[in-house]
Amino acid sequence: MDTTQLLKGALDLAILAVISVEDQYGYEIAKRLRDSGLTEIGDASVYGTLRRLEGSGSLKSYFMESEDGPNRKYYSITKPGQIELASAEKTWTNFSNTMTSLLAESKLENKKGATK
Repeated sequence: MDTTQLLKGALDLAILAVISVEDQYGYEIAKRLRDSGLTEIGDASVYGTLRRLEGSGSLKSYFMESEDGPNRKYYSITKPGQIELASAEKTWTNFSNTMTSLLAESKLENKKGATK
């Protein structure tokens, strides 16, 4: 299964979840997502999603000095972003539970068919 389509639908949720833990800058967010197993996420997708979420009011940004170079743009989740995260988490949990149930049912039926 091509996970890129799944990622497109879940990237907002993943980014909001990461930022809800602590404020982070773009590269740090992308690295955290990749380190969590979402290895196919590209920087352009992350930065585009960050801009969109900021534009919608789910995130806000601010600049902080960096010892390693230019100032970094940090993102933090807003109250509307927290509400969006809670709603998206509920939707994801329901979807995930439904898919897990369907797949388990399919495995059970396949085992029954194999023993006939």
